[in-house]
Amino acid sequence: MKALEGVRVLDLATLFAGPMAAMLLGDFGAEVVKVEHPVKPDPSRGHGPGGLWWKVLGRNKRAMTLDLSTAEGQRVLLALARDADVVIENFRPGTLERWNLSYDRLREANPRLVLARVTGFGQFGPYARRPGFGTLAEAMSGFAAMTGEPDGPPTLPPFGLADGICALATAYAVMAALHAREGTGAGQVVDMSIIEPILTVLGAQPTIYDRLGVVPPRTGNRSVNNAPRNTYRCADGTWVAVSTSAQNIAERVMRLVGRPEYVQEPWFATGAGRVEHADELDQAVAAWVGARTREEVLDAFERAQAAVAPIYDVRDVMSDPQLAALDAVTTVEDPGLGPLRMQNVMFRLSATPGEIRWPGRPHGADTAAVLAELGLSDADVAALRDKGVV
Repeated sequence: MKALEGVRVLDLATLFAGPMAAMLLGDFGAEVVKVEHPVKPDPSRGHGPGGLWWKVLGRNKRAMTLDLSTAEGQRVLLALARDADVVIENFRPGTLERWNLSYDRLREANPRLVLARVTGFGQFGPYARRPGFGTLAEAMSGFAAMTGEPDGPPTLPPFGLADGICALATAYAVMAALHAREGTGAGQVVDMSIIEPILTVLGAQPTIYDRLGVVPPRTGNRSVNNAPRNTYRCADGTWVAVSTSAQNIAERVMRLVGRPEYVQEPWFATGAGRVEHADELDQAVAAWVGARTREEVLDAFERAQAAVAPIYDVRDVMSDPQLAALDAVTTVEDPGLGPLRMQNVMFRLSATPGEIRWPGRPHGADTAAVLAELGLSDADVAALRDKGVV
């Protein structure tokens, strides 16, 4: 048995946050049906080199097409919703209502349905109808303003950070709503904005500003809470990252790099004190690391029980023995491409583990099968195809 076996999800969303949330549910056994427009599929199918992102984002999903702007398409969607537990959508607020698929109408078909609505800024407020992308959330949450070098511009991540965090939050919200349904017998609406989850994980900065008026500065790879904390170049041109969040780790690092006298300084006893001397601490660590290869640095830090990590690119990730032991990057068989390597499910459950049953399927590959399960005949499906509904 899978953890979410029996949970039925309709994924109406496009691009990243909503579809990734559906992917996370599918990873643990939910039956996910991806619903796409007949002629305008999810843009993620063509996103990135070779369109391979879809193979990950679409994994464990059945793929069907349906034009929700048509009356026939709306009737099919309502029929699907009658047996569903969750619908995930990310259209601009008011779009489902314009298509006569408001939550009130969906709830008439299925009072137990959970509707997760993922948008840039939520379902109400002055920005609600603006286009919403993760980049905007990264900019407006405070993330970009505090990321980058002190004398450089605000920095955006080179991947969908806000979307990924929102996907995790959406999956969590859906599970909370499904659990609440066990007590109430009724579904509800999840109103998820992309900006709020990333704002949450940025820490206590609103509270700190409220009480102390402090605006987080850009500090590059340094921390405002402890030092030394940075990236350092090794003699062989590779890089490592060092963290000293714990006092005893900071002491071990300075003894290791040959500067034990710093440990005796009064200012060294706190993270805040060490931050005030970050330049000299960084210089000491950088000089020691820069005289050694990465392998030598890692071996020495491990013997000293100090915190260090190699800075990997994807090639290193694919060959790391710890990640291999966890099967963090696993192999999935694709009918057209053969064995595909991709990230595995994110965690391990001892009794009801998740799995990747198949990678993303072709556009509309399961339309006929899904419609047949609703009781539509071959002639009915052909008629819908002739009208462009599927």
